[in-house]
Amino acid sequence: MPGNFSFIAGQKVMVAGGAGFLGSHLVDKLLQADCQVTALDNLQTGSLSNLSHLNSHPNFIFSTHDIIEPFDSQFDLIFNLACPASPPHYQSDPIRTMKTSVIGTLNLLELAKRNHATMVHASTSEIYGDPLQHPQKEDYWGNVNPLGPRACYDEGKRAAETLCSDFRRMGQTDVKVARIFNTYGPRMDAKDGRVVSNFIVQCLQNAPLTVYGDGKQTRSFCYVDDLIEGLVLLAQTPLSEGGPINLGNPNEFNILELVEVVRRLTGSSSEAVFEALPQDDPRQRRPDIAKAKQVLGWTPQTTIEDGIAKTIRYFRQVLSQGEP
Repeated sequence: MPGNFSFIAGQKVMVAGGAGFLGSHLVDKLLQADCQVTALDNLQTGSLSNLSHLNSHPNFIFSTHDIIEPFDSQFDLIFNLACPASPPHYQSDPIRTMKTSVIGTLNLLELAKRNHATMVHASTSEIYGDPLQHPQKEDYWGNVNPLGPRACYDEGKRAAETLCSDFRRMGQTDVKVARIFNTYGPRMDAKDGRVVSNFIVQCLQNAPLTVYGDGKQTRSFCYVDDLIEGLVLLAQTPLSEGGPINLGNPNEFNILELVEVVRRLTGSSSEAVFEALPQDDPRQRRPDIAKAKQVLGWTPQTTIEDGIAKTIRYFRQVLSQGEP
């Protein structure tokens, strides 16, 4: 990698959630591949600042729109990344989160059906819940609490996958599903509560590092550029190979190991402060990416050291401008 994306050159592409962290990076990649790109976002968690460098781009259009409401235009390819992805954001309005995952996905599937378009749906590793299988393979059904505070996101995404599967099974839509594991990089929201952005900002401000639980829970962190490569590659797969496919970095770190990496690369002396583990927070999370390797020819290329260093540079700039 990076891949050759000439197969989508000239296509009209929608990115729902295009002002968000992942969505804005995807927009950049698609424009580099000579696509005509329309980004939709209700700006609930996305930011126009993520797209400001594209204000005069001739092949880019931004539309303020919530996918809970139908949208009609002509597209060859649709990417659905429209949903808050961090617990503080998706738990702040859980009913809206469910509507975005279920009604919003249904609206985009019907749009894809009318357009005879390909759709790539961004699902999540959260559909595995607090997994009893490790690492997680695509055929694992998960261990999700349907009544807990995370259920609006977990179950919403599971229901969205059901819709995608049924549209594909009934021959109505060419839809591919990516199960995205923890991803980090520039344009993360400093206030969204995700562990990488939390630790970097806290270290740069010499503030205590908030560690939930004992810090022994594990995550697998994928740099954003690698993840976007996988998403675009998924768009060209045959329908029979359309997923779900895990996209994530299989290198597993516990949270205390991440603390040490961030502290060392920032030169910070911030001390860890331990707080209670949130309800239903997964103890282990690591993707089995054998299917992504076989079907997409995809593996992450960015080391945790290089990715964290790039993300630190981004947040240094953000903080120097008086944010957050």
